[in-house]
Amino acid sequence: MRSTAEDRTLLPEHREEIAELRTFLDRTPAAVEPALLRGPDGATHSLPPEVYEALMAVVRALADGKAVTVAPVNTTLTTQEAADLLGVSRPTFVKILDEGGLPFNRPGRHRRVLLADVLDYKEARRSQRRRGLDELARFTEESGLYGD
Repeated sequence: MRSTAEDRTLLPEHREEIAELRTFLDRTPAAVEPALLRGPDGATHSLPPEVYEALMAVVRALADGKAVTVAPVNTTLTTQEAADLLGVSRPTFVKILDEGGLPFNRPGRHRRVLLADVLDYKEARRSQRRRGLDELARFTEESGLYGD
């Protein structure tokens, strides 16, 4: 992703501590009260639910050994970055663009896409696959193709 002062890539460097934190968070029931953040000076502040969920997602990913990049959704991506995010080749992604699958702009010779648009496309594609699998499962059940 295009680096800005707002972007931050985190690598799982403290694996043991992160694993312990994930175990703690996984054992902790969903809170009715907001989670608290305690600063180095001992002061505490409650976390809004979306911030807590984001922190949970970061801890889970880091515990799985994945790098995490935090970036605003208005971040622009190159075609290679977007292809990597979708798990497709760059030529396949360019074909998606050429077929009108995603909006893009061309500030020069190269295409750029918004992270938000790529994430929306990814979610739509996931939903479409899920519907197709559900339909296939229903068809095989109705046809008696599932055995006991």
